[in-house]
Amino acid sequence: MEKSSHESGSHPVQQGSNYDTVGSIATNVADGFTMVAVGDLIASRPLTKGNHPGFDDIVKILGDADATFGNMETLIFDIRSFKGSPQAEYGGAYHISVPELGPDLRSMGFNLVSRANNHSLDWGVEGMRETSRVLDENGIVHAGVGENLSQAGASRFLETARGRVALVSLATTFTPMSRACDPAGEAPGRPGVNALRLTQNIAVPSDVLECVRRVRDVLPGHNAGERNQSQVVLLGQTFKAADKPSFSYEADTRDVATIRRNVRRGKQFSDFCIITNHGHEPHWSELVSQEPSDYEQSFAREMIDAGADAYIGHGPHLVRGIEIYNGRPIFYSLGNFLYDDLRTPVGLDMFDAYGKDPLVDTDAEVTVDEEAKGYPTPDGFVGAYGVPIYYESVIAVSRFEQNQLAELRLYPIELGFSKRFANRGIPRLATESQAKAILKRLQKLSNPFGTKITIENDIGVIRLSP
Repeated sequence: MEKSSHESGSHPVQQGSNYDTVGSIATNVADGFTMVAVGDLIASRPLTKGNHPGFDDIVKILGDADATFGNMETLIFDIRSFKGSPQAEYGGAYHISVPELGPDLRSMGFNLVSRANNHSLDWGVEGMRETSRVLDENGIVHAGVGENLSQAGASRFLETARGRVALVSLATTFTPMSRACDPAGEAPGRPGVNALRLTQNIAVPSDVLECVRRVRDVLPGHNAGERNQSQVVLLGQTFKAADKPSFSYEADTRDVATIRRNVRRGKQFSDFCIITNHGHEPHWSELVSQEPSDYEQSFAREMIDAGADAYIGHGPHLVRGIEIYNGRPIFYSLGNFLYDDLRTPVGLDMFDAYGKDPLVDTDAEVTVDEEAKGYPTPDGFVGAYGVPIYYESVIAVSRFEQNQLAELRLYPIELGFSKRFANRGIPRLATESQAKAILKRLQKLSNPFGTKITIENDIGVIRLSP
């Protein structure tokens, strides 16, 4: 089926029991509509013409769908003619790929990608804009970045034979200077990312909280007489008493309201609305948590209530659970899909971060060190991504009949962790034993949401009653 896309236009307003006065809040696609969703696309080169065993089987799954989605977590430009520069603030690594990746993603079957993430402005506004140009030239619909917040947060639209698809993209993990804003009076808007700001609270046992309070009280500028027994604010971070240590998050209500309106508007102009969220939260230890943040379930459900037909999470680089809410899928994280991460060039700041000398060490050696040690974040967390769990994921294929989700199939994939580093990160269908292990882990992670996944011929299946 030929896939085509447009970023503007209108959708006829229909009337009926499932419609309000402006448009539909119900799924409105033709029977057989299929959405393929995968996680992060981190690639440094085109892949479809290479000798990558099993990759053709993956491409076939992607190409058979009406809408094929992934999170675009790299920048695309030709370094030889690039006018920008690597930024002092970057997403932990300088992600970069060559212009040939654009047509290659299209050849794989991708026609929808999210852009809001912590790497969106690794190479500044120039890198953001050049990536947009390459995606536009190749007919790939993208959302999540723009010349101001209104553009970054707006829905972008894909036309398919079975219905029009809207995409809204946001990030909870982003570099502070990359957050987009709108004009105010004479002040122009700021290019960047559609961000959902989170306030992080740290829960600690009461004796630890008392230690934090003592540290706060001895620092200059703090009121030692303040005695709020339930919490302590230290250096802008809120600590609260709890039985066991944990992180909790509160979403900015203004951002939530703006995103909810963008979802509602997107659905009013489409038959099917996808919202995607890129976030690393929460950080527990060397491994990122396999459970979603405490704010996220209520946020995802609110977006579906506003009109979203699917919620797709990505960012932790590993798989999290799946929930079916009001007949719509919520993917809390789909992990990595492409992790071909031997990028070049990288900025000098990254050499410095890992104690490397650009006159002695190579870009590849910096990247290998980053994968082994992880990278520091503003909250002090350091997480390593060089372990097998980050190289296992699924392809989620959702099929809709009679305007509702009928079946969700989960194809386990592995990205070659055991291979030489330069050959890792390219997906193929997992072997029988590895597929079962991936799916059993996903079953366990999805159980708290009441989601039942059966395993049939090494494929996970979720079936919904009519």
